[in-house]
Amino acid sequence: MKLVIQIPCFNEEGTLKTTINALPAHICGIDEIEVLVINDGSSDRSEKTALEEGAKVISFKRNLGLARAFEAGLKTSLAMGADIIVNLDADNQYCADDIEKLIEPVLLKKADIAIGTRPIENIKHFSPVKKILQKLGSFVMKKVSGADVDDAPSGFRAFSAHAARRINIFDNYTYTLETIIQAQRKGLSITCVPIRVNEELRPSRLVKNNFDYIRRSIFTMLRIFIIYRPFRFFISLGLIVFILALLPALRFLWFYLTGQGSGHVQSLILCAILMIISFLCALLAIISDLLAINRKLLEDVQIMLREKI
Repeated sequence: MKLVIQIPCFNEEGTLKTTINALPAHICGIDEIEVLVINDGSSDRSEKTALEEGAKVISFKRNLGLARAFEAGLKTSLAMGADIIVNLDADNQYCADDIEKLIEPVLLKKADIAIGTRPIENIKHFSPVKKILQKLGSFVMKKVSGADVDDAPSGFRAFSAHAARRINIFDNYTYTLETIIQAQRKGLSITCVPIRVNEELRPSRLVKNNFDYIRRSIFTMLRIFIIYRPFRFFISLGLIVFILALLPALRFLWFYLTGQGSGHVQSLILCAILMIISFLCALLAIISDLLAINRKLLEDVQIMLREKI
């Protein structure tokens, strides 16, 4: 049984050595452990530091973002023969000693994906606003995805090779939310494992401020919802527009039946425009649903090709 610990990295010279040195050398049930660092276009000594610490490194010529680094890590880990893949941040945020606990459900085949649940309330460097936003984000993700995940933004995760072959990342910002929705849609089982966190070594680079975090999270969830549930999205949108179209129609009928209809033709025009938009939304729903079916067939072919590697 082989475990690959992948660490996406962008200018982490100051924390990368600490992160790698904290990794366990032996885990019960695991025969081989390898460390893979995905150097996301770092301009400092991150790549050299990783090599000096004995990690395997793949490098991008320029910064492509966390999602692309994560995706490249999964593909490379599978090519390395990984049976289980653990994703760990390079800032030493997560307690590496909990890797054994995190992979246990995957190792015992009780889950395809294990997500580390941080003790949000007890993290000192999280502001009260950030704690509320973290909980709110996880709550919304539960409603959107249907998956019972307590800490949706957590990047400390374990994947079976079976799950890793089925993951595709479309978002360029982050992979955390999208992988949960994908897993749920593809019938992959997810479990949550309580984990510990270390003291903060540097401020988060992924979240500039609370407003930026909210904006990006809303956009990401909306985009993912459109990608994976296009029919429901466009049909719902068309239904809303259809209901709005009824309002000017009722207005015109009221004035017409009361003998004041001659001067309110604009209500009929507005109604017609909204009805056309509603029809177009319904048409988009059908087309997007057909495209979604086609994408699923392509993903099935992709999985078969990956399993042959």
